[in-house]
Amino acid sequence: MAGKPKPMSQIKQLLQLHEQGKSKKFIARSLGISKNTVKVYLAKLAASPLNIESLLTLEDPVLEGKFHPGNPAYKDQRFDHFKANLDYFVKELGRVGVTKQLLWEEYRSDYPAGYGHSQFCHHLLQQMIARKPSMVLQHRAGEKLFIDFAGKKLPYINKDTGEIVPCQVFVACLPYSDYSFVKVVKSQSVSDFLYALSCCLEDLGGVPEVLVPDNLKSAIVKASSYEPDVNRAMEDFANHYKTTVIPARAHKPKDKALVENQVKLIYTRIYAKLRKLTFFDLPSLDKAAKEKTREHNQTRMQQKPYCREERFLADEKHLLRPLPEQSFELKYYRELKAAKNNHVYLTQDKHYYSVPFTFIGLVVKVIYTRSMVYIYAKGQQIAVHIRDYKPGGYTTDKEHLCSAHRHYMDRSPDYYLNKSKLKSEVLNQLMGHLFAQNRHPEQLYKTCDGLLNLQRKTDPQEFDKACQMAIEYQKYSYIFVLNILKNKMTEEQETNPSLPLPTHQNIRGKEYYTQSTISF
Repeated sequence: MAGKPKPMSQIKQLLQLHEQGKSKKFIARSLGISKNTVKVYLAKLAASPLNIESLLTLEDPVLEGKFHPGNPAYKDQRFDHFKANLDYFVKELGRVGVTKQLLWEEYRSDYPAGYGHSQFCHHLLQQMIARKPSMVLQHRAGEKLFIDFAGKKLPYINKDTGEIVPCQVFVACLPYSDYSFVKVVKSQSVSDFLYALSCCLEDLGGVPEVLVPDNLKSAIVKASSYEPDVNRAMEDFANHYKTTVIPARAHKPKDKALVENQVKLIYTRIYAKLRKLTFFDLPSLDKAAKEKTREHNQTRMQQKPYCREERFLADEKHLLRPLPEQSFELKYYRELKAAKNNHVYLTQDKHYYSVPFTFIGLVVKVIYTRSMVYIYAKGQQIAVHIRDYKPGGYTTDKEHLCSAHRHYMDRSPDYYLNKSKLKSEVLNQLMGHLFAQNRHPEQLYKTCDGLLNLQRKTDPQEFDKACQMAIEYQKYSYIFVLNILKNKMTEEQETNPSLPLPTHQNIRGKEYYTQSTISF
């Protein structure tokens, strides 16, 4: 029977008329079909093991299978040969440069009676699909966030140099509502990737339960279908936002099919609409992309009575976890040795940071962010510093130094004046005269140390007298005071008081020098 099969509802009418004893000619005229068609269906009825009553109870698709079983490919001898070589075809098709056309040419060369090109490709495709069927994934609201970078870049022009600067486009979407986020960044580096992701969560106003990134190096250290190694920075990010990272399987884009579809959509709704515009910096380019993304989320979806933004606000946003109070800072990890000067050298800044002197020679763990430096040893935090980008500089906490070094760091005129005031008032006056000289203070620090040392070793009264003599003679030096004490000059001053001159007649009075004429 040539032509299109008749509707099963019409065939059921044919069976009922035949059961009533109507002739073939009457049935053909009543149903508007040819007499030969009636003969063919009645012949199939005679060959069927089922009677008319049973056939009439069947649903139309099942009944159609009874009358039109077709000619299954698996009954063809060519299919047996094709099936025997199917594994070989699939394996060869995965090699570089091997196409279906080439495989078919080799197939016909070995088996001239085989399928033609179209049938060969049809059966090959059917078998490959049957081996790896697709699954429809069901998504819960607020559960996952799919993350990816678009394959194509958006450029801007550097107005100073005229250079065209291509930029990466970060794309994320919530699979339940299909709500999208787009951010233009300089690169796919870890810092740019996590910055874009943090901006995405801020835009959503919450955190999903799971982050599903692609196997890009910014998020995944080593790709694997079963246990991928998540980048440590990505783990820190997830811990900060109290969420989980479950990467998509390597080379399995269907794991995040919705974000892959979003990339295709933004090519049309962002890239294409911005193609005639010129941008001269990254912020203006990102702002334009953000505006187009908003329009995309507000566009009514096909075959649905809502847009992405409406579904997100109504069903999903309130289910997201709250954002942390503090924004995320990217952490960097180093293991450094504490040098003899009880500092560690951070090569990224070419800067030195102090640690307690008791940890000199040990390897310590350093965690630093954009603004802070944290140092750990033996399972505890031993130092915290504000990050300093000054090359060759030192950031030192005085509490980390030993007593000798701490004394050295504390030296200043005020330090010595305050310390001397507690020891002796005369010593304090002497040091005041000492620093009043037109000399650099650091030149006088050792003199002060020497005087304080003498004060500790000498009788207080003798030392005060020696300092008083130094003040009277305006000799503000350690050596002068030391010589006074060494030569016991303070005792001589006490034992040899100044006596008045004796009176005698050879002494001239003042009148002698005031007379105008001298008389002998």
